[in-house]
Amino acid sequence: MAVTRKASAPWEAPALPARLPNGDPVLATRVRPPRPPDTFLRRARLVHRMDQSVRQPVTLVNGPAGAGKTLLVADWLTCGRVPGPVGWLTLEAADNQPGNFWAYVREALRAGVPGPPDELAVPAEAGYVDPSQLLRLASWINGQPEPLVLVLDEFEHIDDPGLTAQLHDLVRHTAGRLRLVLVGRNEPLLPLHRYRAAGELAEIRAADLALDRAETAAVLERHGLLPSAATAEAVQRTLSGWTAGVRLLALAAQRADDPDTYLKRIDAEHAAVSDFLLAEVLRTQPEPTQDLLLRCSILGRVHPDLADALTGRRDARRILGRLHQENAFTEALTDGWYRLHPMFAGILRLHLNASDPDRVEELQVRAAHWLAEHGQYRTALDHAAEGGAWDLAAELLVDQLALGELVAGREAARLCDLFARMPTDASTPAAELVRAAVRLARDDAGAALRILEEVEPQLPPHRTALQLAAAFVRTGAARAVGSAALADRAARRAHELGSQAPAELLDRHPELLTLVDADLGSALLWQGRLDEAGRALGAAAQAPPSPTTARLRDDSLCRLALIDYLRGWPGRAERRVREADEAAERSSLAPDSRTDVRHLVLAATALEHEELADARTELNRMTRHPAPGRDPVVVLGNLLIRAKLHLAQGHPDAALRVLEESRRPELLGHPSDWSRERVAVTAAAAHLAAGRPQEAVAALADAPTRAPDSVVTAAQARLCAGQDPAATLRRLHALRDDPAVGTAPRTRALLLLAQADPDPDGPDGTRLLAQALGTAEPERLRRPFRESAAWVRRQLHRQPQLARAHPWLPGDLRPASPAAAPDAEVPPPAEPLTEREREVLVCAAGMLSTQEIADRLFLSPNTVKTHLKNINRKLLTGNRREAVRRAERLHLLGDG
Repeated sequence: MAVTRKASAPWEAPALPARLPNGDPVLATRVRPPRPPDTFLRRARLVHRMDQSVRQPVTLVNGPAGAGKTLLVADWLTCGRVPGPVGWLTLEAADNQPGNFWAYVREALRAGVPGPPDELAVPAEAGYVDPSQLLRLASWINGQPEPLVLVLDEFEHIDDPGLTAQLHDLVRHTAGRLRLVLVGRNEPLLPLHRYRAAGELAEIRAADLALDRAETAAVLERHGLLPSAATAEAVQRTLSGWTAGVRLLALAAQRADDPDTYLKRIDAEHAAVSDFLLAEVLRTQPEPTQDLLLRCSILGRVHPDLADALTGRRDARRILGRLHQENAFTEALTDGWYRLHPMFAGILRLHLNASDPDRVEELQVRAAHWLAEHGQYRTALDHAAEGGAWDLAAELLVDQLALGELVAGREAARLCDLFARMPTDASTPAAELVRAAVRLARDDAGAALRILEEVEPQLPPHRTALQLAAAFVRTGAARAVGSAALADRAARRAHELGSQAPAELLDRHPELLTLVDADLGSALLWQGRLDEAGRALGAAAQAPPSPTTARLRDDSLCRLALIDYLRGWPGRAERRVREADEAAERSSLAPDSRTDVRHLVLAATALEHEELADARTELNRMTRHPAPGRDPVVVLGNLLIRAKLHLAQGHPDAALRVLEESRRPELLGHPSDWSRERVAVTAAAAHLAAGRPQEAVAALADAPTRAPDSVVTAAQARLCAGQDPAATLRRLHALRDDPAVGTAPRTRALLLLAQADPDPDGPDGTRLLAQALGTAEPERLRRPFRESAAWVRRQLHRQPQLARAHPWLPGDLRPASPAAAPDAEVPPPAEPLTEREREVLVCAAGMLSTQEIADRLFLSPNTVKTHLKNINRKLLTGNRREAVRRAERLHLLGDG
């Protein structure tokens, strides 16, 4: 929130974003400071201390509850020398997770500072933020014309060591451009000793916050009391200048017959928090006020209309206004909301639970109804669950079109755990649909389908939300059981219903129909319907960027990459994975929560490049033992790539043993024609590698061979077995001439045609080998040449000019050659370096480490490693030192 530097300038409320990450309307109360009450005493000495303190990178305002910390900083913002624009955030317990914390910091900055960059995205997960996000934030702060002040109130909620380490890194990377003000009761888990030693820390502690005698007298006078000097001194000494104690004592003395005598009788025992607050404040309030305070203690923030809903009266606006005016531990927030001081609210809740526990659930349900009616469905849902109103909680989730958040939301795990506790007596259609969604999210598609069979006949035709929820669950269950037909019908129904649903709700919950598209695409992929799968997955990949769609977009992009690989385009597949990596980094997807399809694609393409160690690494990152209920595409892909790795290592029988696992019905459920084709083709390749062409032909006998790589493998088996060579060669020629065929099967087809030529060592064989090399070169496909190693090696020794033209081939296939002269021609990159790859290469040339490159370019270390790997692939080098040397000879480094 932009704050003028003029000492007398009033606080100007900034424009706020429409929504915060939890899906509720923005509670402006969290990103704006509270408004001091009329009885608030401005203390010039502390305002001056704040002016001096914020010259340092970190200011700590630390003291016990009721010490006046928050109101001091809020008041300073209106009258002090604020060095630049301000972001304010009042923290809560749920913010003690990196994803949540930085999401709300982002909103605080957007609320208070003009122009935060769009690339500072809301993290997709509550517990993770990508390091590159924080580096970009630091870069943006460093580019501001003035220092940026970030006030974090109630910082005692933050005790996650990883999170405080991130905050320390932000302080370190901004070098004083960020002025961090931490307001809290406890010592923060930050290296305060380092800040002190470096002169980067200012501290305002409890002793500084304590009222002196004159300030004590002034506070009492602001409450309409006229204490003598001796009385003020006695109060200050007894309460040790505790601001809250003095204020509350003044409220109690207002109702005494002789206030001055009452104040003099105060003793230290009254400073016991629970006795003092309840006896001296709550019990001295009128009965309606006591009742309102007790009922509202279940809430974090109170609106007068919400309070009226809890009391059944119409006096909340007057009571809350009076309590704020009197400074009776009720703070006036923005947009008409109030907050009970946390210390006071906690004691009130204890009192309510002890005195009338049955009323608590009733109040929770009343609050849920009011919050739902006023657009705060997530908070309403939590209150409904706390009150045991499970049918209401389920209705909220379904009616808001938020059922997808059980599967893909930032809080999917929490919501699943929450509704897993839903008792069986919650049996409305909405409750049953939520129960089915929980089963689906926990990989029990069979149970989800059984619930649907029972509940769907009960769904009213006019209830679009219920019908849409059923179609959503059915699409997901169809994907899990591998039924493309069922998924297609359900997805069509879901989109039809989506066109009838309120656009605002669909915009708020884009994950619902994105999940439908992703599930449909995956089911179609399992059936081998790649074109249709690509369209559905493409729609999911293009979903609006959102924390709830981040994982879905990542998974869909990686499945599109898998389709590229299956079509024979490994290079396209790798580029698509890089696109997914960049999107995942922007969305702060944790590496261990990303889709296994990514590892599958990278393992498969690494095999094509003859990078067996990389393939093994990617496989190891996947779940080692596929479990029942997992995505059949991932399970099958894992088996196939493991088998192909055994083949690449020269162990065909081990590959066949791996493929035997595909027969286990608990792993793959109902095999599709496509899955049978994939297993059969891989088995045939294993038999061919073992010199058993007849067994290879037999392996393909009962499976379709539609895919280009299947055609090539089947052709090789028949040629080796001497079966119908003329027809087989015609099919190979047709495949070679088809422009839609990818580079991998085309390369293998060319090599097979060359070896099947009547004179494989003649000019036609050489010509076909040259065509195969030219086809494979852009993507550095080494594996096809390894599969024909004996013939390729012989040809390259006969035609050394071919070997010299393709130095990317494995060294043991090429004839030995003398070292190139320094001025020898260097082959150009396989494909141009991207601008980011060139920047990484320039940094590598400067001898920077991976971490140093990441810091300089505001990237994560993993992203730097990916760029370095791509650079080596494009420049035909094995490490960064070779890459730098070759880049220098190709003049790729420029003046960088």
